[in-house]
Amino acid sequence: KVKGIYGYRRVTMTLNRRLGTSYNHKRIYRLMRVLGIQSIIRRKKSRYKKATPNHIAKNLLNREFQAEKPNEKWVTDVTEFKFGKATKAYLSAIRDLYDGAIISYVLGLKNNNQLVFKTLDQATTMLNGEQPLLHSDRGFQYTHLEFKRKIDKANMTHSMSRVGRCIDNGPIESFWGTLKCEKYYLEKYETFDDLE
Repeated sequence: KVKGIYGYRRVTMTLNRRLGTSYNHKRIYRLMRVLGIQSIIRRKKSRYKKATPNHIAKNLLNREFQAEKPNEKWVTDVTEFKFGKATKAYLSAIRDLYDGAIISYVLGLKNNNQLVFKTLDQATTMLNGEQPLLHSDRGFQYTHLEFKRKIDKANMTHSMSRVGRCIDNGPIESFWGTLKCEKYYLEKYETFDDLE
């Protein structure tokens, strides 16, 4: 009757309404599979390809967000902004947990390795013998071998958030929230220069 539009959830709901029953969706799913009945509506394709990370670090920061001195613990991340009609820009930043200062940042039109590498290069030129712990999420830029090489070259220690635990990188996430509330959401940005 519905020309193959309904999947097992909607079939269950319709049957239960019309017949006054309370069949479980698992039963309907099993029976539909036995009968070879399936929704013809196309499934949404995932837009992201799951990549195998080249390098993963342990969560050494472990939500200990206090630092005793500058350049002891850094956190980093990338966030997205929109400007014009629907153009995107990406901001990569490194924040020092000692006083919340932004050590370095790069704004670009592409969320790629270069954006993150430039941010790290800027930050490491300011070091004077210190070897901070740098904490990031598991984004593709941070699991890249070149990022690991840059960390090792600066004698820094890399720490990573656990999968799906954005609170492990809370201080930088908090900074993005403040930046967007206090500045970004209050104005419209037509060009990249305006946004910058």
